[in-house]
Amino acid sequence: MQRFNDRVAIVTGAARGIGAATAKRFASEGANVAVIDLDESAAAATAESLGAAKAIGIGADVSDEDSVAAAVERVVAELGGAHILVNNAGVTRDNLLFKMSAADWDTVMSVHLRGAFLMSRAAQQVFVAQKYGKIVNLSSVSALGNRGQANYSTAKMGVQGLTRTLAIELGPFGINVNAVAPGFIVTDMTDETARRVGVDPETFREAAAAETPVRRVGQPDDIATAVTFLASDEASFVAGQTLYVDGGRKL
Repeated sequence: MQRFNDRVAIVTGAARGIGAATAKRFASEGANVAVIDLDESAAAATAESLGAAKAIGIGADVSDEDSVAAAVERVVAELGGAHILVNNAGVTRDNLLFKMSAADWDTVMSVHLRGAFLMSRAAQQVFVAQKYGKIVNLSSVSALGNRGQANYSTAKMGVQGLTRTLAIELGPFGINVNAVAPGFIVTDMTDETARRVGVDPETFREAAAAETPVRRVGQPDDIATAVTFLASDEASFVAGQTLYVDGGRKL
C-alpha cells in the first residue's frame, strides 16, 4: 500500500536508529524523504540507502533557528514541497540530579524541546498555506519519570504538552499533530546506556524484555509503524494524542 505517494516527509535525527527506520518506512510507501541529521554525511548516506524516488540528506542543528529555516527551505526547493514532519532528533545526558550539570540539562532541552518547536514552526508555514500537514513528535515512556533522567524525562513530557497545544492551534488549518512514546527500543542509544551503567547490551535487553508484558524489547520498525500510521490520512481524526508503544510496560 502506497499511502504516501506525492508526499514529502521530513524526519529529523534520521541518520540511524528510529529515525532511519521511519525514513525507510516512508520511502517504502511512496514518499519522497528528507533525512535531517547533525551529521550531514551520515544523513546523505542514509538518504541514498532508502530506495525512495527522491531522497536527500541535510545537515542541520535542530536547536539552531537559522539552521532549521535553511533546512526546511532546502526540502521544499529540492523535493517540491513538504507534507509530513517527524521530530525525532534527540540526545541523552543522563545523570542523577546532584551530578547533572546545567549544560547537561540545557543540551537535552535544546535538542528535544527547542528542536521540536523550531522545526514545527518552520514546517507549519508550508502546511498552513496548503491547508494540509502531519506532525509526529517523539516522546518516551521516560516522560513518566525515570531515575537519572530528570532532563530527558522533563523534555519528553514537554513534547507531549507541545503536541497537545499544536494540535489545538493547527487543527483548523488541516494539520494533525500527535506523538509516539517509545518504550525500550534496541538502538545505539540504549546500548550506550547499558555500557554507561556497566551492563552488557544483550543482558540489558534481556532484562528489559523480562519486565515487558509482551516479553520482548522493541525494534525501530515498531516505532516506524506507529509514526507512519499517525502521519497517514487513515489517522485524520486523531489529534493531540500520545501513543505509547512500549509492549505494555511503561515504567
